[in-house]
Amino acid sequence: MQVKKDIIAVMNVESNLDLRLFSTMRLGGRARHVAKIKNKDDIFEAEKFARENNLKIIVIGSGSNIIWKDSGFNGLLLVNEIPGIDIEDLHDHKILKVGAGVNWDEFVEKTVQMNLSGVEALSRIPGKVGATPIQNVGAYGQEVSQTIVTIEAYDTKTNQYVNIKNEDCGFGYRTSRFKTEDKNRYIITEITFKLQKDFPNLPLYPAVENYFLDNNILVTDPKTIRLAVINIRKNKLPDPSEVANNGSFFANPIITSEHFQSLQNKFQNISYWETGDGHYKISAAWLIEHAGFKNYKDDETGMSTWTSQPLVLVNESAKSTQDLLKFKQKITSKILEMFEINLEQEPELLP
Repeated sequence: MQVKKDIIAVMNVESNLDLRLFSTMRLGGRARHVAKIKNKDDIFEAEKFARENNLKIIVIGSGSNIIWKDSGFNGLLLVNEIPGIDIEDLHDHKILKVGAGVNWDEFVEKTVQMNLSGVEALSRIPGKVGATPIQNVGAYGQEVSQTIVTIEAYDTKTNQYVNIKNEDCGFGYRTSRFKTEDKNRYIITEITFKLQKDFPNLPLYPAVENYFLDNNILVTDPKTIRLAVINIRKNKLPDPSEVANNGSFFANPIITSEHFQSLQNKFQNISYWETGDGHYKISAAWLIEHAGFKNYKDDETGMSTWTSQPLVLVNESAKSTQDLLKFKQKITSKILEMFEINLEQEPELLP
């Protein structure tokens, strides 16, 4: 297929790149074309380029929550690097408009330096700001949906920019409309957050509370919570820049009260949380550990579970994404057999 050289020159499109460069699991085939988008004009250029060359578009951030198929991607991969943080200071809160390409943890650090509350428990989560609403990123008692006001995005169906209010995003546990019915429809360009000047609400998440008690910390401001979360995560989770992984590979499953009672009768020490609506959220890490995959190394696939957190699958020497999926299947099949629970994969398999 002949491509438009003038648009390639404007957008700096590169061809035939290794997709392992664009996923922290570091597996996958090759991409036909790759370009970086740094502003809204780049998106229009990308759309034009893709349309004229009959190419599908996929937009990513840092690749921390995606896995590429071994077959690669015969389209145009866009890496979102749209920058910028604008701040509006109001009476008891601040409004922050943040470019989708801003590093998430750097943004969290900036909010904590301003002594703002709302995202401090989401510290040290890899990725870009624009990716966080897609699966409604959450940790240690906070979810990104709790602070989002609006999302600005390019609608590829109508070819125009829209502002989507929080209540129209379809947020749920690790999900949103951007992950379900409107998957791949919107290119997120900017997110508006509302963060409070007040100190975080108490009580804190149990793991953070225990960290405070163990370290004799009495002040519960955003800075100390961020420090606690960073230290907890460092002790439990590998740095994806050093160890090939996607963070938590499975979501905590939510089951009915009847199913929970049946499991608790068999496994009295099962780890769980009540959801408040008659359902129970079960610790996926507990399930994986009790299925025999704690600190597990699989010689057949070159995959393993992380030493201190079985929820994290690590690529030690895997040759392909198929190796990863084979290892995943070993885990999910055993858990289905033991607990009658289907674990849901968190990282997205592309394309």
